[in-house]
Amino acid sequence: MDFDSCEVVEKDPTGRYSRYDEILGKGGLKTIYKGFDEVNGVEVAWNRVKIEDVVQSPQQIERMYSEVHLHKSLKHGNIIKFYNYWVDEKKMTMNMVTETSASGTLRQYFKKHRSVNVKVIKKWARQILQGLHYLHSQEPPVVHRNLKCDNVFINGNNGGVKIGDFGLAIVLQQPSAAGEVLGSPEFMAPELYEEEYNELVDIYSFGMCMLEMVTCDYPYSECKNPGEIYEKVISGVRPVALDNVDDPQVKEFIEKCLVPASLRLPASELLKDPFLSAESPKELVSSSLQSPNLIPKQVSLPQSESHSMDSDKKKISVGRCTRSMDGAPIFSTQEFQRFTENKEFTLRGKKKGDNTISLTLRIAEYPCGQARNIDFDFYLDSDTAVSVSEEMVEQLDLSIKDAALIVELIDSMILKFIPSWNSEVSSIRKANEPKLELDAIDSHYLQCFQEVLRRREEAIEDATKRWLAKKISAM
Repeated sequence: MDFDSCEVVEKDPTGRYSRYDEILGKGGLKTIYKGFDEVNGVEVAWNRVKIEDVVQSPQQIERMYSEVHLHKSLKHGNIIKFYNYWVDEKKMTMNMVTETSASGTLRQYFKKHRSVNVKVIKKWARQILQGLHYLHSQEPPVVHRNLKCDNVFINGNNGGVKIGDFGLAIVLQQPSAAGEVLGSPEFMAPELYEEEYNELVDIYSFGMCMLEMVTCDYPYSECKNPGEIYEKVISGVRPVALDNVDDPQVKEFIEKCLVPASLRLPASELLKDPFLSAESPKELVSSSLQSPNLIPKQVSLPQSESHSMDSDKKKISVGRCTRSMDGAPIFSTQEFQRFTENKEFTLRGKKKGDNTISLTLRIAEYPCGQARNIDFDFYLDSDTAVSVSEEMVEQLDLSIKDAALIVELIDSMILKFIPSWNSEVSSIRKANEPKLELDAIDSHYLQCFQEVLRRREEAIEDATKRWLAKKISAM
């Protein structure tokens, strides 16, 4: 890449995100440029769409914004992250900043690297299904409706894949004319054409993605036009490529995804399929980490260490210990772990004095393999598990569910060192101290300020919607 391609040509209204002139790709009605997040120092994808191409009525404006908000709310290790959006009124464009992928789309990747064995395809399949399971578990369920390998992105450095171009791919479409159906016909379930469907249409598309991974070609490539594909799909005729799949287990798994909707299994059940089971001890450990329940950690313990686990298998404690003069064990280091659907939380602690516990929190995301370590001191005379977790949520972009889990871990850790410690009693007792009173005041005004910002954003958005509606009416 030459020097000119690194020149910044545009910035977002906040000045945080920069856009380069380098095009990463084009899809449907949007152009994707390389961008840069100056706060975190990472590359991003800057998606730009011309509003006049996607919105022709006030109702579509509302739908566009609702889908943007939906995408921004989704947080999962196998879903492309959505960072920010805004409308450029001068250029009449909608701009969206999302996570970028190091190696492009999954289709680009396996077309480039054709010698991929079945074990790798299983790994990709598990990750896609984990993303779909997350989407389908939302209330109400989020249906992608355009899943294909062109909309799945991969990091070639660690093999992690993420689903992208959902939600917005539905909104950012021109209104369908009579007889037209939105999406890619090769990957569309028969019931989509009847417009009565549920989230299981994504499972059908996933099956076609599997076929695409195995054959490195689009399903129904033997057809000459979309109309011919449509006739075969609604008639239940399978792609010719399916007959060319030599591995009977692979073929059987794909066929499970292509059965009629009433017989089709959800993502949660397909993840349990023997075909996707791990094949090595390392894979077994990695696969077990996807369970929302706690899995015992495999550790090698010296003689001076103990390994205990609660009967409900929701917590484990691993720690080194010494013995006091009366023979009672005194733990010097402790470790607790919890697992969510796509994260592993490990909290290690060591007492530094009468009032301080040194803690290290490790958050690992699966299956992408990314991990963060946060070192901090917990002061028994001033900190609470809730206050510490709130700071982490703000700084690390964690969910409320993650925060609750961190609170539980910290409380468990403190109680292990100090069985008589009570976080609620401690908080009440400290409430009369000047420092905590000031902190409470700061927290209150921060909440008020955040509420003002939220209302300001809503007011700006409402004003933009009214302005767009007038513009559209004048077209």
